Amino acid sequence: MASAHGTAPAPPRPRPASRARDWAEIQERTLVPLYEAVHERAAVGPGTSLLDLGCRSGLALLLAAGRGAQVAGLEPDPELRELARARRLAVAAGSPGSSPAHRVVTVFEPLRMAEEPHRVAREAARLVLPGGLVALAGFGPARDCQSAAVLEVARRRSGPRRAPDPLRLGGAGELAALAAGAGLRVVASGRVSCPFGYPDLDSAVRGLLATGWFDAAVAYAGEAPVTKEVAEALHPFTRADDTVRMANGFRYVLAERT
Repeated sequence: MASAHGTAPAPPRPRPASRARDWAEIQERTLVPLYEAVHERAAVGPGTSLLDLGCRSGLALLLAAGRGAQVAGLEPDPELRELARARRLAVAAGSPGSSPAHRVVTVFEPLRMAEEPHRVAREAARLVLPGGLVALAGFGPARDCQSAAVLEVARRRSGPRRAPDPLRLGGAGELAALAAGAGLRVVASGRVSCPFGYPDLDSAVRGLLATGWFDAAVAYAGEAPVTKEVAEALHPFTRADDTVRMANGFRYVLAERT
């Protein structure tokens, strides 16, 4: 396959493979530095009861369980939920009853896609014990995220009803405001580097399409043109050995329920 250093490669053909599996096998691992940084800062360990809200296929839960935590997840997507359960994780489709039961609630994914992120923050606050911590995370500012150039495809192709912008909560200030609006008190914040690295262009396109960021664009414009444009947008990040790498900064806040 040619790279950005030579003739532009032909874009990968659209694949019928499960987006959920592409997420679990390609994209999810790119966020491991974020998961580990939040778990470390929140002192997740033996005896910690942790809930991951919107856990997708559950890698963050596996890492928390590896620290000795008692973990559970909520994931509305049935394919992702099935993959998480195949990892022997306790993952439910919807929220439990009204009584909070967790010392730590993490929100790694839902804020980036939610049309109303304040509702997600309030739900996390409802599920954490008094004195417990809620972790809210998202992309850093666009200037710190090379993936912003690729996300432009989603914005341009999504039609009159714009998809939620994963970069709109691009700093600790926005995340802190969400926490405060949910009645939480911010006690810590941090930045994490999460490079998006892929062995080839096809894997990069599949991984990015599995994020859900391009779903509205695919629904409006069709999979083939969106796939083609994502591949073209990735050319500047394709190396001489055909691997693809984009530097990205993420932010998080830890907020206490008082």
